[in-house]
Amino acid sequence: MRSEWTNARRIVVKIGSALLADRQTGALKEAWLASLASDIADLIKSGRQVIIVSSGAIALGRRTLQLTPGVLRLEESQAAAAVGQIGLAHAYQDIFRARGLNVAQILLTLSDTEERRRYLNARNTMATLLKLNILPVVNENDTVATTEIRYGDNDRLAARVASMASADLLVLLSDVDGLYTAPPESAAEARRLDEIREITPEIEAMAGDAGTELSRGGMVTKIEAAKIALGAGTHMVITSGKVEHPLARLANGAPATWFIADADPIAARKRWIAGSLKPKGTLVIDAGAVRALHGGKSLLPAGVVAVEGNFERGDAVLVREDGGEEVARGLSAYSHGDAERIIGQRSDRIAEILGYSGRAEMVHRDDMVLKR
Repeated sequence: MRSEWTNARRIVVKIGSALLADRQTGALKEAWLASLASDIADLIKSGRQVIIVSSGAIALGRRTLQLTPGVLRLEESQAAAAVGQIGLAHAYQDIFRARGLNVAQILLTLSDTEERRRYLNARNTMATLLKLNILPVVNENDTVATTEIRYGDNDRLAARVASMASADLLVLLSDVDGLYTAPPESAAEARRLDEIREITPEIEAMAGDAGTELSRGGMVTKIEAAKIALGAGTHMVITSGKVEHPLARLANGAPATWFIADADPIAARKRWIAGSLKPKGTLVIDAGAVRALHGGKSLLPAGVVAVEGNFERGDAVLVREDGGEEVARGLSAYSHGDAERIIGQRSDRIAEILGYSGRAEMVHRDDMVLKR
């Protein structure tokens, strides 16, 4: 059993349409989904946290609407998604309720993971659900999506979800059991790669088209997902989902290709904050706050004496002491306007001052990098 599996405390599992829906009839594969649900229930009972990223709404909806086989027009795909989403959500609710678990549906498009405010809202929602022991089921919002619905980017969406959730592992359940040196159906000499630590041009060249009518993606999108996941410090694995109990089989050494990140999610996130974001403002802090930060604490409003610049919630800010020296940089939990209203105040007064209950921290320690 690999350490990337045994050490993973937060796991994102991506399920494609071809695994959920029968290719001939478009019906939900209930027995397969039940086996996967049992695997996930066992993981949660063992103390893991799991997030599902699921396709399948269009495949189920087109069956209900009795749309003709073949490629759907955009408006037909969106209509099928609107119908199929209801059935898919109920299927997840029923199958996990039978195993003592409550689920929540989160509808996202790829753009939701790239626009800062929506990213933060989705991240906070998932964190709250996991804290409350609810299983988040993230579905592509195909009813309003355009680019995603045409090109099938659920692999990359899953990687974005894994990144925003600071997941330890992303599992892509596929109709193939990993990345091969050549398309296995057409090259007798093709062999599966067991482990990849860097996405090189040679690795990218191996990605053939493994898509089907129901799953628009192929190995190319999985390699793009691997780039996102590894950059966020999240390990990724591609394994076959065509068998029942695919996660239990993976735990027991089923064939797969493992993509190994060189840093954990927290370290990767801090590296991104330190080197990739341009600060849009400054928080000036007192001596007590400086000592607290060096002691591993978060920055609370009580320790901030001044706010400079024009920034929004989630933007990068510099943190400096009153004398002018930079202490840290991080992501502000408040916009500049709200920050100015709560500086110097105890965290338990935030709701009274702002009219809503925000985070207790101005900058959480997980969103901050101290200057060496």
